[in-house]
Parts: sequence; C-alpha cells; structure tokens
Amino acid sequence: MNSLIISILLVLIGLFAGIITMFIINYIKGNEASKKAEKILEKGKKEADKIKRDYLLEAKEEAHKLKKEIELEVKEKKEEIKEAEERLLTRESNMDRRDQTLQNREEMLEEKENNLINKQKEVQDEKVKVDEIKKEQIELLEKIAKFSKNEARELVMKKVEEMMNLEIASYIKDREVEAKIEADKKAKNLIISSMQRYSGDVANDQTVTVVNLPNDDMKGRIIGREGRNIRTIEAVTGVDLIIDDTPEAIVLSSFDPYRREIARVTIETLIKDGRIHPTRIEDVYDKVSKDMKAKVMEYGEAALFELGITKVDPSLVEIIGKLHFRTSFGQNALKHSLEVAHLTGLMAAEIGENVSLAKRAGFFHDIGKAVDHEIEGSHVTIGSELAKKYKENEVVINAIESHHGDVQATSIISELVAVADALSASRPGARNDSLENYIKRLQDLEAIANGISGIDKCYAVQAGRELRVIVKPEEVDDLGSYKVARDIKNKIEDSLQYPGTIKVTVVRETRAVEEAK
Repeated sequence: MNSLIISILLVLIGLFAGIITMFIINYIKGNEASKKAEKILEKGKKEADKIKRDYLLEAKEEAHKLKKEIELEVKEKKEEIKEAEERLLTRESNMDRRDQTLQNREEMLEEKENNLINKQKEVQDEKVKVDEIKKEQIELLEKIAKFSKNEARELVMKKVEEMMNLEIASYIKDREVEAKIEADKKAKNLIISSMQRYSGDVANDQTVTVVNLPNDDMKGRIIGREGRNIRTIEAVTGVDLIIDDTPEAIVLSSFDPYRREIARVTIETLIKDGRIHPTRIEDVYDKVSKDMKAKVMEYGEAALFELGITKVDPSLVEIIGKLHFRTSFGQNALKHSLEVAHLTGLMAAEIGENVSLAKRAGFFHDIGKAVDHEIEGSHVTIGSELAKKYKENEVVINAIESHHGDVQATSIISELVAVADALSASRPGARNDSLENYIKRLQDLEAIANGISGIDKCYAVQAGRELRVIVKPEEVDDLGSYKVARDIKNKIEDSLQYPGTIKVTVVRETRAVEEAK
C-alpha cells in the first residue's frame, strides 16, 4: 500500500516536473521568437528608411531636373517674345515711314492735279483762239477761191470717188479670184482631211462561196441518191451547187449574197448533223432562214449603233441589215453606206453643219439597194419612197434623190453626201476590179482619144476617172476643142463599161516663139 502511494506520488511528481519543464522550455522559445521578431522588425524598419531616403533623393533629383528644364523653356519663350516684340516694333516703324511716304505722294498728286487743271484751262483757251483763227482763214480762202467749204468738199469727194471706182473694181476682181482659189484649196483640204481621218475595210465580196467538207465521201451524201439531195438544196435555196474535182470542197454560186449565206449555213448545219435527206434539208433551211432574219436585224442595229443614229422604225432596221448582203462592183453596200456616213459627218463637222443629220443622210443614201431586186425601179427612186414612207427628214430624202445628180441638191448636206459617195466608190481597193481589167480600161480610154484626128497626146489619170487630151492647136481651134471633148465622151459611153463617171478634159495651147539674132 505504501509502495503504491509512493509510486503514485512519484508519477505525479514526474508529471508535474514534466509540465514545469515544458512550460520553461516554451517560455524560453517564446522569448527567442520575440527577440527574432524584434530583430526582423528592426531590420525591416532600417531597410524601409533606406528605401525612403533613396526615393526622396531620386524625387529631389527629378524635381531639380524638371526645374532646370522649365527654367530653360521659360528663358526660350522670353527670347521668342522679345524677338516678336522687336519685329513688331520694326514693322510699326516701317508702317509709319510708309504712311509718311503715302502722305507725301498724295500731296504731290494734289499739286499735279491742280497744275493739270490749270494747263487744261490754258489749252482750252488756246483752242478757242485757234478755232477763231482757222475760221477767219477759211472765210478768207472762200473769198479768194470763190468756193464755199461744202462746195469744195463735194468737188474733192467726187474726184476721189471717180479715182476709187477703178481701184475698187480691180480690188473686187482680185479678191474674187483669190476667193475662188482659196475655196478650192479649202474644199480639197476638207476632203483630204476627212479621208485621212476615216479608214474603212476594203471590200472583197465575190459571187461564189466555198464550203469545206470533212472528206470527199460527204460530196456523195450531199448529191444523194439519183441527185435528189442536191436538187432539193438548189430548189429551196435558189443557189447553184458546183461539185468538181476540188478535194473536200464544194462551191455555191449565186449573184445574191443573202441566198448564198443561207445556203452556206444550211449545208454546214447538215454536214454537222449528218442527216442529209430532202425533208431534213427543208427543215434546216426554214430554221436557218428564221435565224438569218434575226442576224439581219443585228447587222442593222450594229450599224445604227456605230453611227449613233436613233429613232429608226424596226422595219427599216431590217431593210438596213439586208444591205450587208448587197454588193455594187464587189463593194459591200452596208460598209459603203457606213463609210459614206462617216465621211459626210466628218466633212459636216469641218464646215459647221449638223453632224447627226449628215450621218443619217449619208447612211440612208443607198437604202434602195436593199430591196431593188424585189421592187421595180432604180435604187434612188426606191430609197426616196422608203424614206418618205418612214417619215425621214426632208434633207435625208433630198440627199437620196440627188446623190447621183437625178435631182437638184437643196442643202449643203446633200452635196456632202454626193461627194462622200464618190470618195467611197473611187478610193483604191474600194471596188473589186482586177488589175487586168483596170489596165485594159485605161488603154481603151487612151485608144478612144487617139482615134480622133487632131489629137497630139492623151493621158488616163486619177485611176481612170479622168482623161486629159492635148490637141494640136494648128488643126483644132477653140470651138473645135469642145466638139472633140463631146465626141470622146459619146464614144466612151457607147463602147466602155465603168463605175462612176469619167471626166474628159481637152487642152489647147498656142505658143508663139521667136529667136532674136
């Protein structure tokens, strides 16, 4: 029992001793931690003070630097203000001097004006005196000459008028000659300028069209059994098919380019399709004919668009498109009409006429050729009727009627259309004329002139459009030269075929030569 109590007491004493030991240890550790904390706080405070001092130094340096910059800027501004004040003072001084100068000048002008007024009064007084003296002298002269002033003036004017009449007449004659020469030069320059500014394609339409075939077997298919296919094609198209030995080609022959074009497209369509028999030929021909009408409208609309012509009846547009398939001496009628329209417009612009109306008149001048194979009459008459039917301008109608000289031209534009038509037809390459025919025509022209007695020399010039003949003056007199010209003209009309007109010029020259020894 005692030992148990002792053990318990020992245990309690040990526990109490342990607790006290733990408390002492913790107390010591707490003191060490607080000391460390105080050291850390003291160290942090020192570092904070150091950072604060550093920032204060930097702030002071920055403030000092800004202060210097501001002081420098203020100093510069003060200098600028000082310079501006000096400039203002200088300008003010200059203005004061200028005001003084102007004031002095104004005083001088007033003085000069006063002097001029005085001088003017003196001049007027002198003029009055001179007029009085002049009047007295005239009265004295009238008494001496026994003529009044009016009578003397009338006598002098009469003499001057008589002298000037001859000079005026001579002057007018010279001016008329110069005006004619100048008019000829200006007209030539106008035509040449218009021709140079317009360039058109050279027409080369023929009376035959060649259709290429993929192979020679296609010729037999086009001919058909017992020739039924070729007969059908010729019957529906109105075109002759020439099938010869030329490999892989057939020739379409017709005077009408419109028919040839329909036949060409029909045959090419049949070749592509491969089915060639009478019924199919007729169907394709009908379809191509309808398509060609639309193409004709396109040609007409394109031509009108090129010229800027508006307000044209659709029926007339179709007629215009048909000109594309009409030729005259190998020259495409639509291209010819476009060319005449352009040339007429250019010449009208040069002389100040209405360009739009001139182009319209030039374009419609050959409209009758589009249907002259359908309606009886010349293309001039047919064209005039068409223009009247579609209510064209009177100038256009007159240009159509007068471009070949059938009717008198009533306007400048009608004359221009005739000139442009001749230019378009006669320019090199415009009309299809072979070199052999061209040379032969020139030779025939000269041969006709050489066949008449009294001819010395003759020359075909201007591409065969003029024949110049020089006669022997001892055999042909002046009146006889007119007869020679008429005889040559009649022979040319009777024996030659030619496009346009041929001018015959007969020249007779007499030379008197003597030799002094």
